[in-house]
Amino acid sequence: MTAIEIVNLTHTFNVGSPFERTALKDINFAIDKGEFVGIIGHTGSGKSTLIQMFNSLIIPTKGKVLINGVDINGEGVNKKEIRQNVGLVFQYPEHQLFELTIFKDVAYGPINLGLSEQEVEDRVVKSLRAVGLAEDLWQAAPFQLSGGQKRRVAIAGVIAMNPGILVLDEPTAGLDPKGRDELFQQLKSMHKELGITVVLISHSMEDVAKYVEKLIVLHKGSLKYMGTPREIFKNVEELESIGLAPPQIKYIVKALRENGFMIDEDILTVDEAANRIMGFLKAREV
Repeated sequence: MTAIEIVNLTHTFNVGSPFERTALKDINFAIDKGEFVGIIGHTGSGKSTLIQMFNSLIIPTKGKVLINGVDINGEGVNKKEIRQNVGLVFQYPEHQLFELTIFKDVAYGPINLGLSEQEVEDRVVKSLRAVGLAEDLWQAAPFQLSGGQKRRVAIAGVIAMNPGILVLDEPTAGLDPKGRDELFQQLKSMHKELGITVVLISHSMEDVAKYVEKLIVLHKGSLKYMGTPREIFKNVEELESIGLAPPQIKYIVKALRENGFMIDEDILTVDEAANRIMGFLKAREV
């Protein structure tokens, strides 16, 4: 079943003014329920504009946005319900943490839904566990946490609203490599455990190659490619021409092949490369 469907979508800012600019042009794609999808593209390609249409923060100039088959900008549609079903996490969401404890911060949204005390507690516990935050931290103040932990608390606050779709804009921005890896591992684990649809924008080709199942590539407001990371990253020269460098391991694999290491060209991660190189060396020793 389809979670998100974009149909003939075009969006132009400042229509009729000297500052008129078309951000998205005739976009069509679908994301199935439960998929883990990445959106990539050079700065200005339309990524952030697109995801804000998933819960009607921006209404397209032309075309439709369907969430679970419902045109969210159609007449009579309850946009409040749509927004509860599509959790949107912007960059640096930890800047919005404000309560005295982590538990209270994550509880804020469910409390405002009018849920019972037990329902609120159940959602908070489930969300904090989903993002992998240790229970002994739940009563701590948010400012006591590391950057990566704060980010996870902010994401937990969105998950506590029980969305079927979670959309994240550069979720690892500003984190150190350790924090970035931990967050992505947790997102992957959460996706598997909760079974929700996850869509994320990322500038890290290494991360999307390693974690997502499908990639959407935007270029100057148009849909350039859509497919698995392995399919997309075969187009090295085309990606470079639109300002996207494939994962660095692709260049290392190319250099190795040029120097006699006949390993597969479609390798995407360091772990894959290490395994293939070891296999090649063992085969040569026989």
